Amino acid sequence: MFNPWLAFTLKSIELGIDAQAVIALRLMRLAAGGARGQAEAQRMVTEKVSTAAEAQVAAAAAITTGRKTHVAAGKALGAVRKRVRANKRRLSRR
Repeated sequence: MFNPWLAFTLKSIELGIDAQAVIALRLMRLAAGGARGQAEAQRMVTEKVSTAAEAQVAAAAAITTGRKTHVAAGKALGAVRKRVRANKRRLSRR
């Protein structure tokens, strides 16, 4: 049988690669400075807090409905993944 934690690990690795791309794009935006750089710095802090809360709520909801731990971890990872991919799209197009 396929180990569900292996799938979670692979998704985490993929998220890590996407997160590194977002970090690079954000650093370029910050290095450019100006109003866009300042806005990005503020957005970065706000998004980190809201993403952490969203991931925690997703995991707690999964646990309280009786899901297994790997499913709850996947829900939390999905919440973070959604934000990272949105940032990657947003930062890449400009």
